[in-house]
Amino acid sequence: MQQTINELVDWLQQQVKGAGLNGLVVGISGGIDSAVVAHLIKRAFPDHSLGVILPCKSNVSDQAAAEQVVESCGIESVTINLTEAHHAIYHSVKQQLEEQGTYNEKQERLADANLRARLRMSTLYTVATNHQYLVVGTDNAAEWHTGYFTKYGDGGVDLVPLIHFTKGEVRDLARALGVPENIITKAPSAGLWEGQTDEQEMGVTYDTIDQYLKGEPVADEDKAIIEKLHNRTEHKRNLAAAPPKR
Repeated sequence: MQQTINELVDWLQQQVKGAGLNGLVVGISGGIDSAVVAHLIKRAFPDHSLGVILPCKSNVSDQAAAEQVVESCGIESVTINLTEAHHAIYHSVKQQLEEQGTYNEKQERLADANLRARLRMSTLYTVATNHQYLVVGTDNAAEWHTGYFTKYGDGGVDLVPLIHFTKGEVRDLARALGVPENIITKAPSAGLWEGQTDEQEMGVTYDTIDQYLKGEPVADEDKAIIEKLHNRTEHKRNLAAAPPKR
């Protein structure tokens, strides 16, 4: 595992060198994936790495967990609260659509959550531009394969060091890096609404997705869910679609 960590650290260093920039930035949510990335970029650039905590209508416990991650790896950090900005934008959009009579209340929770993810992305890039850093993503293999990320939100990054690692392998990395155990074992959640968990929303567990990705047998109903998620989110993993060149 230490060799894998060393290879990831070297890869991160080479990406920054190749881009002619200074370092790396990551949004820290308090979950295991961003914790692993925070530890990795701190090792890659001890003096030029930054963790950004971005509360946005967030549970207080999520911010406390993010702060614990910062303390565990010693990364420089900044907290930027996006709650008021999110409210202002979403309220304005909602008001205009309601006046047109086109507001779809059934889509409100998803639209609200996606706007939060995209505000965080925009904020990270603003911070990154200030420091001349690259933005590092936190998606793992299970999330990437199933499309469990917001397009141009948490999927809008420069580097994705974890997308070849299953959730179980990310846990192994976390322990080797010294991520606090309570962060490693907490239920994965995007913190989008009260009681929300990743596995509940996807309809399948990370362990099952890991088994599928490793070519191990899984129940037919789980296989069907995973393949449906993968197929309908293909657009998220590609550049914007264009017609054939004339």
